[in-house]
Amino acid sequence: MHGKLSTHVLDLTRGRPAAGMRIELWNHDGKHTLLKAVTTNAEGRTDGPLLEGVAMVVGSYELLFFVKDYFVTHRTDSPFLDRVPIRFAIADASAGYHIPLLVTPWAYSTYRGS
Repeated sequence: MHGKLSTHVLDLTRGRPAAGMRIELWNHDGKHTLLKAVTTNAEGRTDGPLLEGVAMVVGSYELLFFVKDYFVTHRTDSPFLDRVPIRFAIADASAGYHIPLLVTPWAYSTYRGS
């Protein structure tokens, strides 16, 4: 059985999902390889899992959230944060990994969901 990797983004300054944020998924095993580039939908989620099935493998990864671009688009003056990288490891390819980003122009938080 294979697991899946997903994410979503909440804009805490506006109290709603962060629609239209660019996210890149990078592999950090050996070469630094871009696996996927997506943009969040109206619910602040990606359209489908970032990894699933045979693509879901044990290893080191990074989600790169383009926070500044998102907040500039929403007319936030001088965001402090630019890009937010979250590096993590998938230790069990059959498990579910959900990595949400709760963000403002000045701070962020994340955790491993299921």
